[in-house]
Amino acid sequence: MTAPQRLTDRKREAIVVAAIAEFRANGFEVTSMDRIAATAGVSKRTVYNHFPSKEELFAEILHQLWASSVAQLDVSYAGDRPLREQLRDLLAAKMQMMADANFLDLARVAIAATIHSPERAQDMVNRLSMREEGFTQWVRAARDDGRLSCSDPVFAAHQIQSLLKSFAFWPQITLGQPTLGAAEQARVIESAIDLFLAGYEVRPAHLTGTVP
Repeated sequence: MTAPQRLTDRKREAIVVAAIAEFRANGFEVTSMDRIAATAGVSKRTVYNHFPSKEELFAEILHQLWASSVAQLDVSYAGDRPLREQLRDLLAAKMQMMADANFLDLARVAIAATIHSPERAQDMVNRLSMREEGFTQWVRAARDDGRLSCSDPVFAAHQIQSLLKSFAFWPQITLGQPTLGAAEQARVIESAIDLFLAGYEVRPAHLTGTVP
């Protein structure tokens, strides 16, 4: 009973690999499920058995790229660890994803595909925002532990991630700039953490000069 499952997994992986190649080479609109099936060496029915639509398949690819960058990372909040260390781990994983050539190419495909379709754009935004929920949960947990002061964890999580994207995502997507080197990545990450903690970290009274 396990052998058919392994075969199914192999077919699913082949479909994803084929879809990445087709989306990168031809864009979202031109790529068809027929073309993906042919490239993967499976039937069109098999593709639809795994992915009900092209949008679902594209979303799964983006999810896998994100998941691969955090596969070895525990994103849960730890009350006994410095906030800076935890944020550095989280942002390093995010930076790793944004430096992935596959991810950048597919992000360009996604943006091009959504320009003329507001409904599709909203759907993809919703799917991607779900993938970042782990970061929001971390912020909420740190706030509930009394170490961050923010009324809106979703906003705060989006804010710090946007600081990374302004240097390591949008210039590469819109202007064709090269991905950041290791030193520049570290500089962007540390700067983002400085700004985030300056705005939200709850500091002991003796460090702030506040009299109890």
